[in-house]
Amino acid sequence: QLQLVESGGGLVQPGGSLRLSCAASAINLDAYAIGWFRQAPGKEREGVSCISGSSGRTNYADSVKGRFTISRDDAKNTVYLQMNSLKPGDAAVYYCAAVLFRLCVLSPGAFDYWGQGTQVTVSS
Repeated sequence: QLQLVESGGGLVQPGGSLRLSCAASAINLDAYAIGWFRQAPGKEREGVSCISGSSGRTNYADSVKGRFTISRDDAKNTVYLQMNSLKPGDAAVYYCAAVLFRLCVLSPGAFDYWGQGTQVTVSS
């Protein structure tokens, strides 16, 4: 059973930056596609970004393109989400998720393993 643990959330002012981390228990993380999702109160969970395993292909939601960057360090079994120019609309609980041997897609239903989430608050 793959376990995922997110960290790095917190309170940031509009225009600020945060880097989220997703630490995985797998020793073969490059076999997994990893996605970042977020859910704000009263809203559905939405895909933010994902990165495929062996190819490293990335995908971003239009709302975060040019501001967020996903990357992975397979040696550390960790995937990162660098978030710049944060807006109040980015505030949500952010989750990382994983699926084995699949290309990444920004659909929650495509992922099998989920972390517990980390809160991101954007406020002045």
